[in-house]
Amino acid sequence: MKNYESVIVLTPVLSDEQMQETVKKYRELITEHKGEIAHEDNWGLTKLAYPIQKKSTGFYHIFEYKANPAFIAEFELALKRDERVLRFLTIALDKHGVVYNQRKRNGEFNKAKGVAAAANTKIQIEEA
Repeated sequence: MKNYESVIVLTPVLSDEQMQETVKKYRELITEHKGEIAHEDNWGLTKLAYPIQKKSTGFYHIFEYKANPAFIAEFELALKRDERVLRFLTIALDKHGVVYNQRKRNGEFNKAKGVAAAANTKIQIEEA
């Protein structure tokens, strides 16, 4: 099994209930095919960089999961056929991508920036 990350952009005309139902459908599709979801993230309603199907916003949802490579074609076919999905992108993660995502979820990058900012502030105070 390989590691994958899929970003799905859903149409903004969906209600919260319809959006949750759509996300649940794809979550169950992954688990039905013996996939293991490592992490899910809902970015909510976000402005698109350019209009897609005359829509300027969309609901972003990200799945990080392990699955068989043969499943990805079936998963993407289901996404293509769904009218509620504006766009999607699935990438295969290498071991470095998995480690990076875990560190990002744990907040290691934000902590490092906070420590560096605090150190810079301390240096500026001492100079004054």
